[in-house]
Amino acid sequence: MSFPSDLEIAQRASLKPLGDIAAEMGIGPHLLEPHGDDVAKIRLEAIDELADRPRAKYVVVSAVTPTPLGEGKTTTTVGLGQAMRHVGRTATIAIRQPSMGPTFGIKGGAAGGGYSQVVPMEILNLHLTGDFHAVTAAHNLLSALVDNHLHQGNATGLDLNAITWRRVLDVNDRALRNIVVGLGSRMDGVTRQTGFDITAASEVMAVLALSTSLIELRQRLDRIVVGYTPAGDAVTAKDIGGAGSMAVMLRDAMKPNLMQTYENTPVLVHAGPFGNIAHGNSSVIADMIGIRGGDFLITEAGFGADMGAERFFNIKCRTSGLTPDAAVVVATVRALKAHSGRHRVVAGKPIPEAMLAENPDEVHIGGANLRKQVENIRMHGVTPVVAINAFPGDHESEHQAIRDIAAELGVRAAVCTHFTDGGAGATELAEAVAEAADEPSEFALLYPDDASLRTKIETVGTRVYGADGVDYSPAAARQLDTYERNGFGRLPVCIAKTHLSISSDATLKGAPTGWRLPVREVRASVGAGFVYPICGEMQTMPGLGASPAAQRVDIDDHGQIVGLS
Repeated sequence: MSFPSDLEIAQRASLKPLGDIAAEMGIGPHLLEPHGDDVAKIRLEAIDELADRPRAKYVVVSAVTPTPLGEGKTTTTVGLGQAMRHVGRTATIAIRQPSMGPTFGIKGGAAGGGYSQVVPMEILNLHLTGDFHAVTAAHNLLSALVDNHLHQGNATGLDLNAITWRRVLDVNDRALRNIVVGLGSRMDGVTRQTGFDITAASEVMAVLALSTSLIELRQRLDRIVVGYTPAGDAVTAKDIGGAGSMAVMLRDAMKPNLMQTYENTPVLVHAGPFGNIAHGNSSVIADMIGIRGGDFLITEAGFGADMGAERFFNIKCRTSGLTPDAAVVVATVRALKAHSGRHRVVAGKPIPEAMLAENPDEVHIGGANLRKQVENIRMHGVTPVVAINAFPGDHESEHQAIRDIAAELGVRAAVCTHFTDGGAGATELAEAVAEAADEPSEFALLYPDDASLRTKIETVGTRVYGADGVDYSPAAARQLDTYERNGFGRLPVCIAKTHLSISSDATLKGAPTGWRLPVREVRASVGAGFVYPICGEMQTMPGLGASPAAQRVDIDDHGQIVGLS
């Protein structure tokens, strides 16, 4: 008998009333705004009402550098949260909301998997409570106001060739990457080239994720830079007008969404900033609530520890003031074999047969990536735990190889079978994380606010990525000078690069050395509160593959969703 699909498992889940789930966190019914039976918004007043409750241990789940197939980081996050109950602890989970672009593309949804997923997975992956649509609408309102500003005389003197604010849509659509607006008569607007990004890449999404209150959200929206004058002076949303209307559109989206796992563990789902262009973490607001909701708050950071975890530490924690007690590094046999450099993994295609053969030596070779990602956690003063996410076809000798690497590094490791066994399959991990979180935390940011932007870029590039140095294109150097002159120099950096290598070159596996980080462009997300250097060709609007998931999702004769993965 074949293993049931994620959707089949999710549709068999026995859900508890959300009032009972909230009560486990100390949240009363007066703080809930139900959206149907299975999702509720949590009013922001919960932050103050929960302030006297004990602070949870704060755990971030990261990973080795993933393959294009993903390594089960969300599944591990959910499995670990469920496992805490099996070992006599309570936990709240905080994750990002999935974008429908990847959901209908190759990746599929992001609810976890097997018996370690957030349910109902259809609701999580499809619209949820409309937060993504609110971000899309607020972003595009500002886009419309920018073009109207140009049409009405351009009082701020915006340079048409230096307008940085584009439009967004929560769909993978490569045809919208570069467009021309204002075609037609004079009354149809100013003709100029622009384009669309996916909503998860919107600065408004990052603003939503990093704001600590509705008032702060409003202030951040004012600071959004939409472009520059010919003299290089920033023009903001405040200058254009409209940040107030944007805040109104985002008022309900500021409230985190409460759901539950297959085993009824509370889950806060809020915001969904891109893992490549933005900081790739769920909201500060959700963590401010979840940190008082039980013994542990377990959150997930996008991609490998060089990306999501580094940004969790240096952007999210810098903003929230919360300090982590432990970190999980998810590792899989197949990812470490891929990092041996002997196999090529392609999204949407089966794993190469040679990769399935028992070969612990390849795991040891690819273990260079695990060693570097553990180092990346430790350099922030946080205790790491290695979660060995077991897949069918793994061999015990290969799991042992990962345990041996962890032992060499002096860190705890645990084999997990939470995909097939739910929380019971991650109890060893839960015990290891609890032990690690009890150790004294020595959390430290990687660089101070007052370091120059170049120093911040070079610190991350050399220490986290292992580069020999950084090379700036002439355009990037000019942009950095402009940002420093405009007063953006105290912002942290969020380096946009491939997620498929610790380096900026997706073809370099393991822990590459002897390379330099090329910065071709630098953009400023001043409202979000970071500057992001772009290293390599980064797509902010993905395209659909030859066989997108959108062609398989449907409803059956009973109105049930089928084909969602």
